[in-house]
Amino acid sequence: MSENRVEQVELLSSDNDSYGGVVVKIEQPIDSKIFPSLLRASISQWRQQGKTGVWIKLPIEHANLVEATVKEGFRYHHAEPDYLMLVCWLPETADTIPLNASHRVGVGSFVMNSKREVLVVQEISGKFKGTGVWKFPTGVVNEGEDFCTAAIREVKEETGIDTEFVEVLAFRQSHKSFFSKSDLLFICMLKPRNFDIEKQNLEIEAAKWMPIEDYAAQPFNQKQELFNYVAKICLSKSEKNYTGFSPLATTTGSGKVSYLYFNNQDNNHLVTSDNQPLKV
Repeated sequence: MSENRVEQVELLSSDNDSYGGVVVKIEQPIDSKIFPSLLRASISQWRQQGKTGVWIKLPIEHANLVEATVKEGFRYHHAEPDYLMLVCWLPETADTIPLNASHRVGVGSFVMNSKREVLVVQEISGKFKGTGVWKFPTGVVNEGEDFCTAAIREVKEETGIDTEFVEVLAFRQSHKSFFSKSDLLFICMLKPRNFDIEKQNLEIEAAKWMPIEDYAAQPFNQKQELFNYVAKICLSKSEKNYTGFSPLATTTGSGKVSYLYFNNQDNNHLVTSDNQPLKV
């Protein structure tokens, strides 16, 4: 195809974003031989229009366009199972394109029955494999999932125990822990609704109810500072000497629900929009 013919081709379709940039979604097949000229012409127009960041979303079925996009100055921003996002900053100023999501979120579940026994598991794989350490059920929060929901799900999946979320007892942040990303782990207290364990065979070697003092006294918990602190917090909570953060469902104008976690120990001075005492 001649150069003159390429110049007559319609430029890449794009939508303006809220920050002076454009978002391109490649939805129809494009010949990888034509695409470079098409992309260069589009970039030229975006520069003339004073656009800033350019985002190109390439579905996995259009992976043939990745090389040409990178050669025009784009870099990887993030990837999902079905697409790759590439970005390019056009002005001669400092690049202000936000970085990819920086954190993974995990949950650890402190579940205690009326006998002051805690629900613990031994894992088949991972760093605890073969150590004999009994630990709380843990897991990773799924995309779009509230961590209070994730804690309930993980306990159910690993042990068969149905639970009710009570509080966030503590959380910790660590860095360079998962594909160079940071990690947030929330220690949650849950109330069991049943007590007969049906462990998951794929990931869990064993599961049982253990006296909380025995859990805290494990050599691993005594030697590892983080686990030692968590055990002490749980012991204090079991003796009703500690108050965590309870979830309060909130709704935006668009109807989106999210949770605010706060200390509910003394909220007499807090009221709802209709001037009623705040309760959770």
